[in-house]
Amino acid sequence: MLSRVSKRTYSLLPQGAQAYIGGKWVPANSGKTFAVTNPYSGEVIQQTANCDIKDAEKAVQSSLESFEKWAFDTSAKQRGAILRRWFDILTERETELATLLTKEQGKPLAEARGEIQYSSAYFDWYSGEARRVYGQVVPSAVQNRLHLHTREPIGVVALISPWNFPTAMIARKAAAAIAVGCSVVVKPAEDTPLSALALAQTATEAGIPDGVFNVITADRSNTAKISKFLCESTDISAISFTGSTPVGKLLLSQCASTVKRVCLELGGNAPLIVFDDADLDVAVNGTMATKFRCSGQTCVSANRIFVHEKIHDQYVSKLAEAMKSRLILGDGLDSKTTQGPLVNERAVEKCSSLLSDAVQKGAQVVTGGKRGDFGSSFQPTLLTNVQTNMEIANTEIFGPIAPIQKFHDEQQVVKLANDCRVGLAGYIFGKNPSTLHRVSRKLEVGMVGVNEGLISCAEAAFGGVKESGLGREGGAQGIDEFTNWKYICTQY
Repeated sequence: MLSRVSKRTYSLLPQGAQAYIGGKWVPANSGKTFAVTNPYSGEVIQQTANCDIKDAEKAVQSSLESFEKWAFDTSAKQRGAILRRWFDILTERETELATLLTKEQGKPLAEARGEIQYSSAYFDWYSGEARRVYGQVVPSAVQNRLHLHTREPIGVVALISPWNFPTAMIARKAAAAIAVGCSVVVKPAEDTPLSALALAQTATEAGIPDGVFNVITADRSNTAKISKFLCESTDISAISFTGSTPVGKLLLSQCASTVKRVCLELGGNAPLIVFDDADLDVAVNGTMATKFRCSGQTCVSANRIFVHEKIHDQYVSKLAEAMKSRLILGDGLDSKTTQGPLVNERAVEKCSSLLSDAVQKGAQVVTGGKRGDFGSSFQPTLLTNVQTNMEIANTEIFGPIAPIQKFHDEQQVVKLANDCRVGLAGYIFGKNPSTLHRVSRKLEVGMVGVNEGLISCAEAAFGGVKESGLGREGGAQGIDEFTNWKYICTQY
């Protein structure tokens, strides 16, 4: 079973796939493990520590004990230097990290390399931002008084991360939290714990002190119990979660009893609008980038594609051609592969159900339309004649299905785009500057791509509105979630 994991990969998991608590690799308190499998082949990659609440308690205690020294006995410059070393290590070990990621998550190796580069960018960015956590001097209304606003690390932070970008989503949270002086407990998704453990190993190599970065792994059943414990623990000062809106709502309610800071990056149902003056090649390339990245399994993936009726047929023809020529299903370790499997069989069943409902109600399959020939794979699918009464037109698909709807004017398409309880990302393609500016302002989303399908980067604030979450990650704004403002009044 384990023979396919290379010798170099083992160096990222020096003691197999145990939990990482207090700077030590440890088995679960119960001694139990769970299997991590390759979604392409179904092969077991590792047996991983199946932690429970007792392990979570140890991780929180370790993080609590390390917090004060990390927060107040190290300077911002020192923390930044360690983060910069972490960036260098991720850069040096890119191939190893990407290979491990491909094995457990399934995405093509080239895409996995891109994720490691994206992840490392956060450590680079926040290595500098550590020294830019500025306060304020506030003019006093009376003589001989000094008013200061300072920013201080919030405390121990629990990071609950998803499976679709198992390295990047931890990096985006952890880099900001650690930069400002917080210590963290990471709970990775049960499908992809190995990338989180590899990140722990690189943290040690970078010089992150024991207890500042902890990772507890668990299967689906124990994950729910651990998450509830973290939300209700008075030793946890903030929760940062990326995942579905229903789970985010549950965690938010569980955090109410301790009134802790909650940062939520939840589901999206991104509209993509192609106006009749759009450059079709630009629009198709942008659609391909946002729709089929990670096999459509991203929260900013275009789910509702609105195309002006004048150019609908041309756009569909070009998109179908691009899908057939560029999207090659296969093993992520094969250099020819550009589309890997979905994360598990549940994801395939969801795509099949949505597609079946749409076809029964009159939608037409242009290309694709069924599961793939291996593992939990699904063919990239182009669907036209999609109507608003179809489930696929109102659901976050999280798979490689591109459903096309026609529209006839700006007012109509903006109304359709905003007729949704989530608002993470949106995309607009066209040439008229007035239209692009006007629609960018009117879209009820947290992020807009204008003639661009890839919008995520370390320097920009990532987050949504409505039921897509609370707070922002990345950019200068990313440190807000992990700091408290303090007012100091001094009489002199």
